[in-house]
Amino acid sequence: MILSNYFVLIFISGAIFSFLLGFLLEHIDFCFRKKHGTEIPEIIKEHVEKATLEKTVLYENAKYRLGIPSNLIQLALTFYLWFSGFYPAILETVWNWTGNSFFIALLFMIISAIPSTIISLPFDLYSEFGIEKQFGFSKMTPAMWVADQFKGIFVSLLISAPLLLAMTGLFKYCGNWWWILLGVVYLVFSLGISVIYPLFIAPLFNKFTPLEDGELKTRLENLLQKCGFKASGLFVMDASRRSGHSNAYFTGFGKSKRVVLYDTLIAQLTPEEIEAVLGHELGHYKHHHIIKRMFVMIPLIFAVLFAISIFVKLPYLYEGFGFAADEVIPFQMKFIGMWLVSICFGGWLEIFNPVANFFSRKDEFQADAFAKNICGTGEPLITALIKLNKENLSEIQVPKIYSAFNYSHPPLLERIQALK
Repeated sequence: MILSNYFVLIFISGAIFSFLLGFLLEHIDFCFRKKHGTEIPEIIKEHVEKATLEKTVLYENAKYRLGIPSNLIQLALTFYLWFSGFYPAILETVWNWTGNSFFIALLFMIISAIPSTIISLPFDLYSEFGIEKQFGFSKMTPAMWVADQFKGIFVSLLISAPLLLAMTGLFKYCGNWWWILLGVVYLVFSLGISVIYPLFIAPLFNKFTPLEDGELKTRLENLLQKCGFKASGLFVMDASRRSGHSNAYFTGFGKSKRVVLYDTLIAQLTPEEIEAVLGHELGHYKHHHIIKRMFVMIPLIFAVLFAISIFVKLPYLYEGFGFAADEVIPFQMKFIGMWLVSICFGGWLEIFNPVANFFSRKDEFQADAFAKNICGTGEPLITALIKLNKENLSEIQVPKIYSAFNYSHPPLLERIQALK
């Protein structure tokens, strides 16, 4: 790398900034947890025991201590790979292996991800079979974990390969207008994945069975009908095979829309509380939060692609990171340019987290209010949130600066106060 290169300086400073910001925020939260982690706020004193908070503190501290060496080693590896010329060497190797521009891009992306994957492996294993097992969450077996990793790789290739194929084709045949067409392809592809995911991808990892007849199904079907939400069905996911964590969500698009409940959620909450949780999710639908977010994201995607289309023409970008570049950048190199731009500015994107989280939390408050109105009371949602917080060993209180950067949902106490 050329240290005097502006793009290299942006990359190095961004990587250090991202690491230091993450370390500082986690340390602030750790110190706050030491002081207030076992305090029971007045508003939830009837629902929470001190023993649960003590266990939460131990769980969060274990994750905090694992994160420090993991992030530090990943940062050191990143700088080592760049300063050693690892990535330009990969590109030269795969370029010599094949003259096909699509396979050049695909092989480069696969091989370049290997070092980080290997380094993160022991930390992932300890997180799953050490921390998550110790605190009663993980139900994973080694065979199941390995199978999930291979399935994840398969799905990643299945998703990324068509996008890479489209991207290289657009670079080759569409001249300076490739970025507009790539934006269109990306949006259509994302829409297609939202249809395909619940039908073909999610079943690779979990079993989905229709919700059995009974009080819960009747409540939820009546709620969906009241809100005018048409779903292809109510399904239960066997989340307990892997973890004790619980959740509920909508997935799919159009006729493939379905409501999914974790079996752990059904075991932990009453039918009334699950109805309130679903009411919250329906609040996002009724207030058109996803559509509103798309109206923001679509112009942003095209703006970013336009900026990238300018940067990838600059030999200065490639030369700074050790890639040979002439005045005319061949189309086979433009995918490297896109990747370099994401590498350069990726570390600085966390500056925008508080803004994104602010609007996300605003939507969450609105969805909570909708659930309260549709259910006639906010109490079932309040008790559901408290139970989920306890069962997942989530922190009840966190510093405001920490939640601003890391919480897309409001902290528990803020949600309860708003509902009351």
